[in-house]
Amino acid sequence: MAQQDSPAVPDWRTAGERIDTLIAASGSGGAVARERSEELVRVVADFYGAGLERLLDLVHEQGRLDDDVLAALADDELVSGVLLVHGLHPYGVETRVERALESVRPYLGSHGGDVELLAVTDEGTVRLRLLGSCDGCPSSSVTLKLAVQGAVEAAAPEITSIEVETAADEDAGATGPLVPVDSLFARLHVESGPHTESGTAGDGASWEVVPELSGLESGAVARFDVGRMPVVACRVGTDLFAFEDRCARCERPFEGATVARRLGGPSGDAILRCAGCRAHYDVRRAGICLDVDGLHLAPLPLLSDGAVVSVSVPSAVAP
Repeated sequence: MAQQDSPAVPDWRTAGERIDTLIAASGSGGAVARERSEELVRVVADFYGAGLERLLDLVHEQGRLDDDVLAALADDELVSGVLLVHGLHPYGVETRVERALESVRPYLGSHGGDVELLAVTDEGTVRLRLLGSCDGCPSSSVTLKLAVQGAVEAAAPEITSIEVETAADEDAGATGPLVPVDSLFARLHVESGPHTESGTAGDGASWEVVPELSGLESGAVARFDVGRMPVVACRVGTDLFAFEDRCARCERPFEGATVARRLGGPSGDAILRCAGCRAHYDVRRAGICLDVDGLHLAPLPLLSDGAVVSVSVPSAVAP
């Protein structure tokens, strides 16, 4: 009798999404079946968490858990994520936030920006200051803030809020509360003025209403044209993200692309996977490529007034 091939091991970046799918499917057997599935996952996770903790204790007892090993554990995306889930990460929240900011500084620098960590409060609030701006980008402030927000949330999911101030705030002598990241879209929408089918975003760009985005379901990926610009968008929970529809690695459109949470990733984690070259992009970190250093997608700012969603595209490709 021929031996059957073993099932393929799933990509660890999508394993978390697969676990959620299987638990949801178990609900078809009733509430008891779902509860048992959830309990099984918890027991297995606790078992491996205890094993990981004992492993770290043994390495420490042998005097091998030095700074180089700690840095290697923290730098490995898979290991770091698993340790974070079990509360075993070698670095505290402030160190992780600073390392996250270091990871996005090259991207910010390519747009003429930088970021400074002001404080991590006892209440779990991260306070940041953004510096510089994107040359020629009509919504540089939004793009930079979203890139920083995604990096910080991925590195320190236990934080309660992120507050950001910009150099412009400081120059204006602002002394009030810092700008919460979650209010950025609402602020920009008010400042840009009302619009219907399209509106000027300034600096050579315009806001174009995209009806397809309003009905996009969580976990879905959609491709469409806004004027003459191809756009790929995905929804993660209630959050929407849009990029130019071109993979930075293979330079092909995102036909057949999927978005999922990486194994051990925090709630809301989202990785866009190119079906062509299998490159992975962190949508919450402005489309940074996780496979090749220096590559990233071209993010497009979004606005929503609760009824319609608009995308900012260069005027040269607008209708």
